[in-house]
Amino acid sequence: MKLYMTPGSCSTAIHILLEELEEVFEAHIVNLPAGDQFKPEFLAINPKANIPALVRPDGSALTEVAAIAFWLAKTRRKGKLWPADPEEETRALETMIFVTSAIHGQAFARYFAPGNFCPDSSLHESVKAQGLAMAQKALALVDKQLEGRDWIADRFSAADPVLFYVTFWADKVGMKLPANLLRHYRAMLARPAVNQVLREEGYRPETLAKGA
Repeated sequence: MKLYMTPGSCSTAIHILLEELEEVFEAHIVNLPAGDQFKPEFLAINPKANIPALVRPDGSALTEVAAIAFWLAKTRRKGKLWPADPEEETRALETMIFVTSAIHGQAFARYFAPGNFCPDSSLHESVKAQGLAMAQKALALVDKQLEGRDWIADRFSAADPVLFYVTFWADKVGMKLPANLLRHYRAMLARPAVNQVLREEGYRPETLAKGA
């Protein structure tokens, strides 16, 4: 398989899943600031011009974090990273959709790309502040979901790396994580695959998890 990714982005979740599943794959870096996502060779793989994209063994490409995570967890290693119970499966799907659509697509997107929400550069700082406030509120909802739980579902699943990439962002921007999310975040950092992926993507895991 081939993973088209950008270090420190949402594609980190898929990178972690591939390592957790011990899959053999090629990593291809897409330089978003340089506009690699708009080059014809990448558009031939993903016409949406975003990351991640996963080219599967049959040559077909999957896009969207939640969809790729679901496919990997459900089909590889006999469903090792996908809940068997319908209620837990639904919980995992619910969280992945909320993370990618609300926490990433609406909240952190405002912080990282305020120009996409407001063309007036003089208002970008207020747009970024709004994004962080939205992220804090949304993360608090997931924190309640983790009450009394170690993982999103009844065991570690694909939903946990998907949640991790936004708590990783929260840590990087200095946001205080609520107690349950902080516990989950630190549990993720303690996993060998997560540690490996972060180092490969240019980060030092020992400097993270300071959002106490």
